[in-house]
Amino acid sequence: MVSSEFWIIQTFNGLSYGALLFLLASGLSLIFGVMRVVNLAHGSYFMLGGYVGLSVVWRTGSFAAAVLAGAVAIGLIGIAMERLFLRRLPGQTLGQVLMTIGFALIFQDLALLIWGGDPYSIPVPRFLQGAVRAGALSFPTYRIFIIVVAVVVAALLWLALDRTRVGARIRAAVDDGEMAQGVGINVPTLSLAVFGLGACLAAAGGVIGGAFLGVYPGADFEVLPYAFVVVIVGGLGSLPGAMVGSLLVGLLDNFGKALFPELSYFTLFAPMALILALRPTGLFGRA
Repeated sequence: MVSSEFWIIQTFNGLSYGALLFLLASGLSLIFGVMRVVNLAHGSYFMLGGYVGLSVVWRTGSFAAAVLAGAVAIGLIGIAMERLFLRRLPGQTLGQVLMTIGFALIFQDLALLIWGGDPYSIPVPRFLQGAVRAGALSFPTYRIFIIVVAVVVAALLWLALDRTRVGARIRAAVDDGEMAQGVGINVPTLSLAVFGLGACLAAAGGVIGGAFLGVYPGADFEVLPYAFVVVIVGGLGSLPGAMVGSLLVGLLDNFGKALFPELSYFTLFAPMALILALRPTGLFGRA
C-alpha cells in the first residue's frame, strides 16, 4: 500500500516540474497563437539558455546574472531568427518545420562544439540549498523556488495580457491576425516582440532547469515534446491553458514514472489523446 507521504511528495515533485514546463511552454503557446509558427527550435532556446547561464556562473558566480544573461542572449537569437528567416515563411507550415528543425540541429552542434559533450549542473545558490521540513516531510528549497518563479511569471504575463493595451493587441492578433492588421495593429512588430519574449522565457527556464535537470547535449529534444503537449492540451495562445497544461503534464509525467515506469509515456500521451478527442482545440483553446 502506497503511503500518504508518497502522494504528497510526488504531487510536489510534479508541481515543481510543471512549473518549469510553464516557463518553457508559455512563450511557445503565445508564439503558436500569435504567429502560427511551428517552432521546433524552441527546445534549443531552453538548452542554450542553460549553457549560457552555466558560462556566466563559471565566470561571475552569480546565479541571477546567469538567468538574466541567458534570457537576453537567447532572446536576441530568437528575434534574429524571426526577423531574418521565419518572417519569410508566413503560413508555410512545412517550411517553418524544416527551417526550425535545421536551426535546432545547428544549435545542438554548436553547443557540442563550444561546451563539449559532458553533462553539467548549474550550482544552486547557497540560500536555495537545503530543504524545508513540514513534520516528517522534506521539500527541497530549490523546487519551491521554481514554483514561486513560475507563479510570479504567470502573474506578470496575466497582468500584461489582460490589463494593458499591448496585451489587448496580442489577444486580438491571437483571435484574428488579419482583422487585427486591418484595424491598424502592427502584427509583424507584435509577433517579433512575442517571439523574443518566448525565447527569453525558454532560456530563463533553461538556466533554472540547469540546476534542477542539468545541462547536457540533447536536452532540447527531450523537453520539446513536453512543451508541445502543454501547448496542444492547453490551447493555442491561451495563458490559462499553458498554466493548466503545464501542471497537468508535470503531474502525469511524475506519477507515471513513479507508478508505472514502463508505461510512463502512455500515462502522459493517452490522456492527451483523450482530451483532444473530446476537445480538439484544447482545454482553453477557441475554435
